[in-house]
Amino acid sequence: MRAWLVEKITPDGEMRLADVPTPTPSGDEALIRIEATGLNFLDTLVVRGQYQVKPPLPFSPGVEIAGTVAAVGPDSPYRIGDRLCAACNFGGFAEYAIAPRLGSEKLPPEIASRDAVALLTIYPTAHLALRNRAGLKPGDTVMVSAAAGGVGSATIQLAKHWGARVVAAAGSAEKVAICQDLGADFVINYRVEKLVETVRQMVGAEGVDIAVDSVGGDTSIDCLRCLAWGGRLVIVGFAGGKVADIPSNRLLLKNVAALGVYWGEQKKRDPALADSVTKELFAMYRAGDIRPLVRDVFGFEQAPEALAALAARRTVGKVVIDAAL
Repeated sequence: MRAWLVEKITPDGEMRLADVPTPTPSGDEALIRIEATGLNFLDTLVVRGQYQVKPPLPFSPGVEIAGTVAAVGPDSPYRIGDRLCAACNFGGFAEYAIAPRLGSEKLPPEIASRDAVALLTIYPTAHLALRNRAGLKPGDTVMVSAAAGGVGSATIQLAKHWGARVVAAAGSAEKVAICQDLGADFVINYRVEKLVETVRQMVGAEGVDIAVDSVGGDTSIDCLRCLAWGGRLVIVGFAGGKVADIPSNRLLLKNVAALGVYWGEQKKRDPALADSVTKELFAMYRAGDIRPLVRDVFGFEQAPEALAALAARRTVGKVVIDAAL
């Protein structure tokens, strides 16, 4: 089979398209013929050796896949021909990859592979951030940074579905328009507008109840400053490349909380919660209550270009590699 391999760590995250042996599933694993691979910001980091997990060389990036079962281990509950989406332990930039039982889901026919890889992580992350961590209630005001991105677009949709008012912040006029189309009540282009001042003008001096931030750095601090009394800052990532130094005095002065969300670890520690969240999101998809924003789709041989576009923030929504292109 063909796979994109990182054979050495370089500043540019170089990969090579190579012929490698097709892996063999064991235990409860399944071998997936990949139809779609979801890209995440972590993929742009791991190829440069900047992610907290450092797979042994050589490795293929990609941790979200969807496709058809081609072979199964002796303890797998799946059959050849089943369609699955799965979180894999890297290896998704390939024609085939191993899907462990934990983190895999059987796909109903109505869920396309491109949408399935979006439902695997970004929607559960947004769900966990809003419901489990921030305790969202109808009528709350939710602020979302990087709102046209994967987690951001999912957060807008879920917050609106659950009765919240949404302030969406994005980095260009095009991305702001996308947030409006997703249902955001207020939009901010933080390239040209001051975030804190604009939020207060829009929602009132008191501020927002919840801020979901995937940028980090100074943006996290601005989100914190936008919180109302008793507000919650939920940190889901550091796409800006810098971890925020949270000033504890701001937590004290407004009785606010700074919370973290790590869906990948959460689903390992609480499989029952993960299963419940996944079933709820699949049902919402079937009902048309959520629809993944999948605009930037690349062919398999364009994987390096896909990573470069994501790293440079030239993409919106969920970035996908489609094996059929």
